[in-house]
Amino acid sequence: MSFAGTHTALVTPFRAGAFDSAGFASLIEDQIAGGVEGIVPVGTTGESPTLSHEEHSAVIRAAVVAAAGRCKVIAGTGSNATSEAVDLTQEAERLGATAALLVAPYYNKPSQEGLYRHFRAIAESVEIPIILYSIPGRCGVEIGVETVVRLAADCPNITAIKEAGGSVERVSQLRNVLPPAFEILSGDDSLTIPFLSVGAVGVISVASNLIPAQVSEMVRLWRAGDTAAAHAIHSRFYPVFKDLFIEPNPVPVKFALSLSKNLSPDVRLPLCEMAPENESRLRKTLAACGL
Repeated sequence: MSFAGTHTALVTPFRAGAFDSAGFASLIEDQIAGGVEGIVPVGTTGESPTLSHEEHSAVIRAAVVAAAGRCKVIAGTGSNATSEAVDLTQEAERLGATAALLVAPYYNKPSQEGLYRHFRAIAESVEIPIILYSIPGRCGVEIGVETVVRLAADCPNITAIKEAGGSVERVSQLRNVLPPAFEILSGDDSLTIPFLSVGAVGVISVASNLIPAQVSEMVRLWRAGDTAAAHAIHSRFYPVFKDLFIEPNPVPVKFALSLSKNLSPDVRLPLCEMAPENESRLRKTLAACGL
């Protein structure tokens, strides 16, 4: 199974503090109409740390039902406890997810051997494909290149990595030592084109919540060899890619969606609403980009 293309790291909409299942289904319809290859519920953008286990399952179930086989559903099932990650990944498989996205364990800062054993245990517990997720800025630990190589060799269902460390050089390092079939996905919208240029095959995108057709077309054009047209889309929306991170994700993208969709900007504590000056800045950026 290939994960080339655009996959949207979905927000989890809330209304009056509860999961807004209708708004979520509508957002997924927008993604499919925009041509994305996949959706990623309950990842970082989906505020997974503040969802209960029951809500976590409910969001994955809702994504599978709404997608109805029209795109991949890559469920975020990572944890800093291996047993919990195993349970969450098995539940995602049971609910019909296409694949699982496994973030590196956070806070407890395991060694590379610990990371290897963690991901191997999860991979051995399920049959669905697993995408590793390295984001050292949030986790405090990077999945080392050699660890990725070991996992790719020893776990047939670990087939891709979402790379969100901000380093084009690391993508080159990974690409040079991994099997050709092992895929690399950008985890940063602003770095998608640079990552594609050195061997990535797609993106797990925050911006595509808002502009699924444009992000999908950008990646599709690049992969088809029309790099000039892909660069034009990147240049037009680069200010949006950057300003969706002027405050912690997903606060800005939820605010942006509240301006264009019937979705609430609500987030759960410890996240909170944007500062007024940042709201103003994001409004101006969106308007300047024609959104």
